[in-house]
Amino acid sequence: MLLSRTLSEIFIRFIHHTLLLLSVRLNRSIFYYVDKTGLITELLNSWSEVNPFTRPRRFGKSLNMSMLKSFFSYDCDLQLFDGLAISEEKELCEKYMGKFPVISITLKSVEADHFEDAVVKLCSVIGREALRFRFLLESELLTEEDKNQYAQMIKIGKPGQQRFIMTWDVLEDSLQTLSYLLYKHYGQRVILLIDEYDVPLNQANQHGYYNEMVSLIPKPSG
Repeated sequence: MLLSRTLSEIFIRFIHHTLLLLSVRLNRSIFYYVDKTGLITELLNSWSEVNPFTRPRRFGKSLNMSMLKSFFSYDCDLQLFDGLAISEEKELCEKYMGKFPVISITLKSVEADHFEDAVVKLCSVIGREALRFRFLLESELLTEEDKNQYAQMIKIGKPGQQRFIMTWDVLEDSLQTLSYLLYKHYGQRVILLIDEYDVPLNQANQHGYYNEMVSLIPKPSG
């Protein structure tokens, strides 16, 4: 069952990657294609520990986040950026393209009328992203304590329970912990991308649990 599920996941990722690559090529040859990779150049020439992107709704922030993840991540497909503006920045590409572990989450789904339901949804967001790095359980560079910390982020509930079971402390420190473990494994600083950061806070403010949520929501810090 585990092997079958693993093969299915690999197949799904392969199909997604193939369709993404095909989509990019079709968009350039048939439709108008807006090259936003100049944003990567601007970011790299002036970035800091925390880089907020504040734009109106429907402005393309999520697409830009996806682009940044594709550019920086170790599994970067260099072909995706062929012929685009960033490809002309040879030094930047050599130094940064495909050179980082990347954690990427969206908080769009973390909206609920009650704090407890929002916590369940936040656990799901963090847990699903943490599952992408299951190789950490086999890493020779992590201690057993490190691996136990990781295991607590991907602990699955029993049938009828919420999917991911995390204690308050584990959830509160989850992104910091995951970043530390990836850094320890790769020996490279981690890039953390958080999309729709304001959604949980807006919902919390509307439904009266803002103080609880603001203490829990991942904090972008240096």
